[in-house]
Amino acid sequence: MDLSERPGESAVERWFDGGLKFKCTGCGKCCTGSSGSVYLSQNDLERLAQLFRLPVGSFARKYTRVSKGRRVLIDGPDSHGCVFLADKICSVYEARPTQCRTYPFWLTNIRDPEAWQEAARTCEGIDHPGAPIVSASEVLAQCRVDEENEVSLERRRPA
Repeated sequence: MDLSERPGESAVERWFDGGLKFKCTGCGKCCTGSSGSVYLSQNDLERLAQLFRLPVGSFARKYTRVSKGRRVLIDGPDSHGCVFLADKICSVYEARPTQCRTYPFWLTNIRDPEAWQEAARTCEGIDHPGAPIVSASEVLAQCRVDEENEVSLERRRPA
């Protein structure tokens, strides 16, 4: 999807022109149970290292690994869950990685109503009855942040 288009001009944007219902319920499902990876940008590394009052290199050695040429968070002990998830609560919430900050507003999740419903199968906050409507412009803004983060990650990947 080309996010440079103006809101309402592409078919993808039109399907959620009235916004999308979402609120984080704190269930922790997006942080556990999958074999996915949380990719870290340089800004993510710096923000997390600052939270822990560690040099970036020390933080990276302790909490990350390299996967497919990218820096990713390690899993928690004996799990596929995030190393920073404690009792279903993100212990680094204010400094969480961009990938986490922008979820569920990723291009793959908003490309069409079916993709949004597929994401809702694992995220109870999507279309939750008590969820506020997130405006189309905010959804697109989050997608842009996620897309820019992906581009910066690709630039840092070794050839």
